[in-house]
Amino acid sequence: MESFTPNREKNKAIVVAGPTASGKSALAIRLAKAANGIVVNADSMQVYRDVPTLTARPTAADESEVPHRLYGFLEPDESFSVFKWVRAAAAEMRAAWAAGKTPVVVGGTGLYLQTLTNGMSPVPQADAAVRQSVRDECERLGFAAFLAEFRRKDPSFPFADPQRVLRAAEVLAQTGKSVTYWQSLPFEKAVDADFYGVLIDPDRAELYARCDERFDLMTRNGAENEVRALLAKNPPADSLIMKAVGVAEIAAVLNGEATMEQAAAHARQMTRNYAKRQITWFRHRFRADAVAADAKSDAVLTDALHFLS
Repeated sequence: MESFTPNREKNKAIVVAGPTASGKSALAIRLAKAANGIVVNADSMQVYRDVPTLTARPTAADESEVPHRLYGFLEPDESFSVFKWVRAAAAEMRAAWAAGKTPVVVGGTGLYLQTLTNGMSPVPQADAAVRQSVRDECERLGFAAFLAEFRRKDPSFPFADPQRVLRAAEVLAQTGKSVTYWQSLPFEKAVDADFYGVLIDPDRAELYARCDERFDLMTRNGAENEVRALLAKNPPADSLIMKAVGVAEIAAVLNGEATMEQAAAHARQMTRNYAKRQITWFRHRFRADAVAADAKSDAVLTDALHFLS
């Protein structure tokens, strides 16, 4: 194949979305190889270094085909937000454009992709000292009393779950203005670019069959040892990686609380449920310029290269 040179009059990127087990990573690699590109991760679990098999991270063979970015660089106790991701992704995309390459952003975390393509409210990030002060106050008062006190300061805030309340309290403490004020401002984009959206929308029965097969394949390929090593690091119970499908199930087996058969059955169901939620989200909230049933679509490849030319 001849070397592809994209039109650089304006920055362009390809965004590949789809449910778990749909083959989106394979399609992203095909697109990146054809478009002289790099693959940028948009999966909130694959940013973590641990459990690469259980999170279906690209293999070493995959990464040898084209450069991959934002995979496996966080420890389990490190937090990661959509704000942090979009900032990191934007930096990788700018580096790719500067090198004459095309970013192919791929993942199943819809909020990441939506924020990248549509922008986000310019809500400031609180300093570490402010965040700690807010959390100390919440711990001192107890959440119910903390919430009541916060609502006296910001009666417009509609939510009551701890994560959102703490975040809003941090913003108020940092800026003196309600998070709802910041959210009312026009969206800001991390990058100025044209995006070509590709959605993989497989046959539901085939997708669910792959979901069922995936956990069994992962356990054969060392997922149990990965979870054992992860637990040995004593990550916080509320850390994001602990929410990856399969971690809690295998942990229950290791702790003698379940059999592997029970864990596998639960993990399969959780994977199917997650895929169903992703399908619904992407069908309603992802702007797709092309829809493919699987990673083998030559039409998507042709259309994407036309967009870049």
